[in-house]
Amino acid sequence: MNSIYFQPWLIPILPLLGALTNGLFGKRFTKTAVAAIALTATAASFLVACVQAVILLQSGLPALEQYYGTWIQTGDFSVNFGIYLDHLSLIMMLVVTGVGFLIHVYSVAYMEHEGGYYRFFTYLNFFMFFMLTLVLANNYLLMFVGWEGVGLASYLLIGFFFLKDSAANAGKKAFITTESATSDF
Repeated sequence: MNSIYFQPWLIPILPLLGALTNGLFGKRFTKTAVAAIALTATAASFLVACVQAVILLQSGLPALEQYYGTWIQTGDFSVNFGIYLDHLSLIMMLVVTGVGFLIHVYSVAYMEHEGGYYRFFTYLNFFMFFMLTLVLANNYLLMFVGWEGVGLASYLLIGFFFLKDSAANAGKKAFITTESATSDF
């Protein structure tokens, strides 16, 4: 395997870049530009995921793992920060990026006449970033970060119309449900 081609870190980073771009500058952009940024980030993530899938399948290995650094080091104990790609995470990665892209495409027209258009796509890209972090994590600590991020992004998306009591209450309920599931660990 040539490490030049195995770059799984791009898969979650592309939606993160879309979220940061729209979150920081989206208010000044047109709706078309906001949608283009969000769709480009998710489509590129899906394409990179497809390339990484081919690399894993052609390698003949049960899994590929790439380390990027160490989070915690104390004595003989260390927790590395990286991405683990096996056949299960490969399927989930393709589902998240493929279905996520289709959700983005649908949302472009669905949210066209709503306020906070850039904010919605920021949250949607953040959701994809955290879901991909959860799916591709190489350890429980990173998986936990992804799980918590998915909970936060779900809260923001479900409660997007926060001026409506029903949306605000549904967002709170989703957040509490996600957090109570985390406490069972």
